[in-house]
Amino acid sequence: MLKLFKKLNKKEYSMILASLVFIVVQVYLELEIPSYMSTITQRLEEKGTTVNQILQPGIMMISLSILSVIASIIVGYFAAHVAAGFTARLRGEIFNQVMDYSTQDIKKFSVSSLLTRSTNDLTQLQQFIAMGLQVIIKAPITAIWAITKIANKGWQWTTATAVAVVILIVMLTFILMMVQPRFKKIQSLTDRLNLVTRENLSGIRVVHAYNAEDYQNDKFNQANKDLTDTNLFANRVLALMNPGMSFISSTLTLSVYAIGAIIINQATAKGARLTLFSNMIVFSSYAMQVILGFLLLSIIFILLPRVTVSVSRINQVLDVKPSIISGSETENTTEAGTLEFKNVSFRYPHAEADAVHDLSFKAKQGQTVAIIGATGSGKSSVMNLIPRLYDATEGQVLVDGVDVKDYRTEDLNARLGYIPQKVVLFSGTIASNIDFGESNTAKKGKKDLYQALEIAQSRDFVEEKEDKIDSKVAQHGDNFSGGQKQRLAIARAIARKPEILLFDDSFSALDYATDKKLRTALKEQAAKTTKVIIAQRISTIMDADEIIVLDNGRVVGQGTHQELLKNNEVYQEIAYSQLSKEELAE
Repeated sequence: MLKLFKKLNKKEYSMILASLVFIVVQVYLELEIPSYMSTITQRLEEKGTTVNQILQPGIMMISLSILSVIASIIVGYFAAHVAAGFTARLRGEIFNQVMDYSTQDIKKFSVSSLLTRSTNDLTQLQQFIAMGLQVIIKAPITAIWAITKIANKGWQWTTATAVAVVILIVMLTFILMMVQPRFKKIQSLTDRLNLVTRENLSGIRVVHAYNAEDYQNDKFNQANKDLTDTNLFANRVLALMNPGMSFISSTLTLSVYAIGAIIINQATAKGARLTLFSNMIVFSSYAMQVILGFLLLSIIFILLPRVTVSVSRINQVLDVKPSIISGSETENTTEAGTLEFKNVSFRYPHAEADAVHDLSFKAKQGQTVAIIGATGSGKSSVMNLIPRLYDATEGQVLVDGVDVKDYRTEDLNARLGYIPQKVVLFSGTIASNIDFGESNTAKKGKKDLYQALEIAQSRDFVEEKEDKIDSKVAQHGDNFSGGQKQRLAIARAIARKPEILLFDDSFSALDYATDKKLRTALKEQAAKTTKVIIAQRISTIMDADEIIVLDNGRVVGQGTHQELLKNNEVYQEIAYSQLSKEELAE
């Protein structure tokens, strides 16, 4: 927790110090009130006491109470400001940290867990800071100051107070030991509930299509029940705190008055009895202040178990050092649009075998390189090495003659137009999705956007919409079909005017006619752009300058379509399973 609090800035430290000053003032004012109560008690027992003599200390008590409330409000304002500002900055830091993660780093956490850590866990921390500044500082000051006030009032009363404090500490320790493991479990169960909910909402169409509502409901109900039961246990244990505190404070008050009655009864002089009675009233008030101090600490004990777990989970996110480190600045290169793999091998963390083994090829500017193979042969793994979603285990991946590891991340991305296997569209408009992000080219005008749409064979359905290119795009692009989303994603990559286009099975949702038109348009209007295509369909890659055939991560064939069709059994098997010999000849 101290590690996080080191991130506080100077302004927040100043507010914390100001809070400390006002808390001391507040405690002083509250502890002065019982002394005036003692004065009133004594004057009531004295003969000839006037109303004004009673009103004077009474007015002082009211004034001190009002000033104490004002000090409390100021402390609350500072605490809320520090808590909100600190967690807002921390939330931004977590978001930026996650944005720097590679695919490998993201897999250390689930998406649902990262969402919980940046929302629920930070909320726990914010509540702790907001209440902690008011309570953690005030509680010990109140307790210690009150103890100094009653230390010389009578050893019997002091002993009773000490016993009450010891019992209180034992009770709080027991409760903390019981709930700490449960609160740790609650956060992981919250992750699980978020995961099930996200999964159900994302796949709602499949759930309905397979009449799997009952199955999904059972899965959700189980996750919900686990979280509820754990919460109930923890809160039932915490529920013992309030009656326990009430019992201890009431018993202490009763003990103070019982001891006082005995002491007063034993006193012989009337003046001594009056002094003892006055001391008993004052001691009772101060003893309650001691108990109040520990009662305030009990609030922290309620929050502490959960916030400890939350802080640990936040630190886990912040402590992950991104595995992909940006290189130095390399804006100027001797080549343009070239891509080369030199004896590249790649193995996923903790895997027993290479996903890609000893791959070498070179694509010059304007050429098309295609990669084909059975499912799980390593095609997407090859593609992921180019934009550095992962780094090669061995060998080099060169873009424009420079190792991708030496590029600044921004410079490398500016050279690439990447269309992932799973299409991602963002809520907004078609225009905002096509004119997305930054590249080496200047900001694109509508003419450039329409040109990209035309090459991607998506201008026709865009212009059919009422608002055309300014039409709304729903979250995940759910208001478009699979083929339309795929073409919009291709248009987004083309609009960047990159040196290299990366198609990770990006034609799978297109019909054969659209597929052919799109590839023809690319060949004519993006002739100087190098293209790397991963595809399952032979028809998509037949005209590629070089085709690489993968099998279990190893290259089993490399050449043109005609060369592979003559000499490569794996390629022949794939080709003949999709097209007849006549169609292949054509």
